[in-house]
Amino acid sequence: MSRRRRIVVLCPHFAPDIAPTGRVMTSIVEQWSQGGHEIHVVTSLPWYREHRVERGWGGRLVRTETTPWGSITRVNPFAARSKANLFGRAVSFVAFSIVAGVCAVMVGGRSSSRRVDAVIAMSPPLTLGIVGWLAARVRRTRLIFNVQDVFPDAVVATGAITNRAVIALASLLERFTYRRSHAVVVLSEDLQRNIRTKLPLRHASRVHVIENFVDTQGITPRDRMTAYRSELGIGSEVVVMYAGNVGFSQSLENLVEFARRTPSVTVLINGDGAALSSLRDAAANMPNVRFGGYQPEDRLAEVLATGDIHVVPLRAGLAAVSVPSKTYSILAAGRPVVAAVDSGTEIARLVERAGAGVGVPPDDVEALCAALSSLVADESRRETLGARGRNAVERHATAREAAEAYVRLLPDSLSNS
Repeated sequence: MSRRRRIVVLCPHFAPDIAPTGRVMTSIVEQWSQGGHEIHVVTSLPWYREHRVERGWGGRLVRTETTPWGSITRVNPFAARSKANLFGRAVSFVAFSIVAGVCAVMVGGRSSSRRVDAVIAMSPPLTLGIVGWLAARVRRTRLIFNVQDVFPDAVVATGAITNRAVIALASLLERFTYRRSHAVVVLSEDLQRNIRTKLPLRHASRVHVIENFVDTQGITPRDRMTAYRSELGIGSEVVVMYAGNVGFSQSLENLVEFARRTPSVTVLINGDGAALSSLRDAAANMPNVRFGGYQPEDRLAEVLATGDIHVVPLRAGLAAVSVPSKTYSILAAGRPVVAAVDSGTEIARLVERAGAGVGVPPDDVEALCAALSSLVADESRRETLGARGRNAVERHATAREAAEAYVRLLPDSLSNS
């Protein structure tokens, strides 16, 4: 990597939290540290697994620890009791972001005037971009804004937010942050096009694509008869799995319908989220639908191996504003993918290029059931698709390459910050 840099990172999750965005940023920071850079991370206390601060981490508003490469400051996330409570979650995000922003100004030394090369803020929540910009202003540096999902587009597309005033305010804050960022980093060309339409033409070049990555050494193909199957009471039958956030943006009720039509197959929904309760109700008295909770990081490969076929679904319109990073992990595990997403978007292209699965239209229960039934009946094809996916991610960008791409975005001089 290039010369030693000092970087402040604002992100909603970081190890040991198990959120996918936390895994991404943790891996990037690890790579920066190996390159000799000084990093100060401001994040939340671990809370993603059960939507509350994990045992042993409570009792303080802020915790700071010194690391060999800098520091980690963890802030209480003020987690709303229910993921379905959008107002409560918004208040939580704002409260967390304010405290995190103050910490971002102070970390890295007793004096807030100590210069850093950049503040890197991750969204969602969008509020981290706003406080990241303020922290960058105070520290006389520049903001690099990392966009994992385009907000508010993603929640508007699902119908989660319909209030026009709220949408207008969120859109205003979104564009405000883009325009004041030195660089905006997105995961795909789809997201890049989306954001460029919201910027003046002269600012279009500041939107960069740095794709997410996967740890191909930590996630490897494993035998399908895992200990996790036994824990959940699943036998040797074919398992169709969805693993990740169980929200209203995934059309997971279509998986329940597939289970209803195919009693010889087990459908495993592994995760938590706002839609979990309604899915449990829909699957009541269906013994071939199982639910599993989030597992520790070191069990990820085992959990993924439990599924013979994985489904990556997004409601119509969402694949252009969101890139489910779980897809890379599924391919690394050597399992085939049924991608129920908009045609021509990043995940559909990824699966098609890799030859690792089947694409079907989003929200189309008949197409989904047909694709799954075809794969359930053809073990040889499942193995072929899984092997192709594994081969593709082994050639994909690594965490080191992503970390280096971020460093290349940092200006050599801050004289014009």
